[in-house]
Amino acid sequence: MPDPHWTIPVARWSSWPAATTAAPDIGFIEPIVRRRLSTLSKAALKVAHDCVGADEARVVFASRHGELRRTTEILRAISSGEPVSPTAFSLSVLNAMTGVFGIARGDRSAASAISAGPETLGYALLEAYAQHATQLASPVLLVYADEPADPAYGTIDDEVQGGAIALLLSNETALGHLVCTQSASPRLHDSEPAATRFATQSQALLHCLETGEPAAWQGAGVLWQWEWHDRAA
Repeated sequence: MPDPHWTIPVARWSSWPAATTAAPDIGFIEPIVRRRLSTLSKAALKVAHDCVGADEARVVFASRHGELRRTTEILRAISSGEPVSPTAFSLSVLNAMTGVFGIARGDRSAASAISAGPETLGYALLEAYAQHATQLASPVLLVYADEPADPAYGTIDDEVQGGAIALLLSNETALGHLVCTQSASPRLHDSEPAATRFATQSQALLHCLETGEPAAWQGAGVLWQWEWHDRAA
């Protein structure tokens, strides 16, 4: 059986590094809401807004841990007998960012959320492709945002790097195409690897988008690879 592969038309993309000390500019969100958002949601909203602006788009949000840090704080409050804020509870769900984003823009387009362990970003790219393929005239916004889990959870295999990445899928204004491939891990033994391998999927994808060079990530029994092709003139 051939390795599954798919091609995504990328109209715009944006990223936000986890290591930066600057605050993401999310001035399009009302101050009363902005104050309550986590660092994770702020980064996700920033890159999402960079890509889609005021246009409507279906949203695929992806995160391995989501708002786990907020949830952890809620659990600590409960164990200490302290009251839990209803706002904190409502913003603790995995896809909290999609609700805030849709309300702020008055966009009622469909939104979905993906979480698939260390392969979350790869499967989110597949979901975004599938949604776009069903309605080619309707753009799809993929937003990936994550941060390492609280130390209370101990060592986590293939832990995330953190940060946020967004891609707008649209045939109308595509800058280029991202080719995604998932293959069996024995391909790792090829004498000439097809791409530089990275510790996380987000690092690999960002390298591919920034440099145009192939990049890959190896998981348990699978190799994910990404290649960038500029739009033909």
